[in-house]
Amino acid sequence: MTKFGKWIGGGLGFTFGGPIGALIGFTLGAIIDNTEIITNKGSANRTTRGDFLVSLTVLIAAVLKADGKVLKSELSYVKNFLNSNFGREETLEALQMLKEVLSKEIPLPEVCNQIATHVNYSSRLQILHFLFGVANSDGELNENELRIIAQIANSIHIKDSDYISLKSMFVIDNNWAYDILEVGKDANDEDVKKAYRKMAMKYHPDKVSYLGEDIKKAAHEKFQKLNEAYEKIKKERNLN
Repeated sequence: MTKFGKWIGGGLGFTFGGPIGALIGFTLGAIIDNTEIITNKGSANRTTRGDFLVSLTVLIAAVLKADGKVLKSELSYVKNFLNSNFGREETLEALQMLKEVLSKEIPLPEVCNQIATHVNYSSRLQILHFLFGVANSDGELNENELRIIAQIANSIHIKDSDYISLKSMFVIDNNWAYDILEVGKDANDEDVKKAYRKMAMKYHPDKVSYLGEDIKKAAHEKFQKLNEAYEKIKKERNLN
């Protein structure tokens, strides 16, 4: 049997109980053979790496099931996505857990409420960014995927402006750069600069560094997209 030492080696806290625990309880028992699972209470303001990854797995399953079917091609995209962010060994573990979760009915409102209660805001932003990345792995975000991600964002208490900011990193339109910075095109130059500094603090990879170097590295993607948006606006306005 596959061991889950890497995938949940950061410990399980809140996900060991509640609706997520109910989802993965049978899963863990079914696919882990004599594996020691570390549990801890974590922190009111910070969750464990294991909790983050298990939460992400459950929400990825919800996105994959959004259109009522899960295609082999979609699983292949998810595999490539996970492998590029977490490496081969953890990807194999995650895919096995994902397979089990996909076979279950996911009580999404209850799962999201549990995540909103126990996961800090920076980590919830990173989860949402990952979900957009998974949904966009085939180069297209369909309406069902966008609908379920919007539902998740609302249920885990992501601000509308932050949802639009993250979505604009994947759905490009005429306003994408301004939407990422959460300002309008009519904002003056000083407001644009202030918005960039505010978003740079919000999206800085150090905000999720406690979840591990791989997740911190993945967080650089949204930070780089923020910088790309700012550079585009600076060039349009001839800002220094």
